Amino acid sequence: MLWLKAFHIIFMVCWFAGIFYLPRLFVYHVIATEQATRDHLKIMERKLYRFTSPFAILTVVLGVLMILQNPDYYLHAKWLHIKFTLVAALIVYHLHCGALVRRFARDDIRHSHVYYRWLNEAPALLLFAIVILAVVKPF
Repeated sequence: MLWLKAFHIIFMVCWFAGIFYLPRLFVYHVIATEQATRDHLKIMERKLYRFTSPFAILTVVLGVLMILQNPDYYLHAKWLHIKFTLVAALIVYHLHCGALVRRFARDDIRHSHVYYRWLNEAPALLLFAIVILAVVKPF
C-alpha cells in the first residue's frame, strides 16, 4: 500500500507540474507578437500536454488501486467522495487544456491573456482541497 501511495503522489506531482505550466504557456502564446515564437509555443504546449497526460492516468489508476486495497473503508469515507468530485473536476480541466492546445495549434485563440492567467489559478485551489481531504480527512 505504501508503494502505491508513494507513486500515486509522485505521479500527481508530475501531473500538477504540467497543469500549472500549460496555462502559463497559453498566456505567453496570447501575448507573443512573432509567428516564430507562437510556433515554438505550439510545440511546447503539445509536448507538455502529451508528457503530462500519462501522469494523470497513472495518478487515477493508482488511486483506484489504493481504494481496492480496503474498499469497505474507502467507499464509505465521505472525504473520499468529495475528493472524487474534485479529481473529476481536475480531469475535466485537464481535458479542457487539451482542447485549448488543439485550438492554439490552429491559431484559434478566443480569450485574452487575462483569461488564461485566471485559468492558471484554478488547479491550485483544487490541489489545496484534494491534499487537505487526503491528509486531514475532515469528514
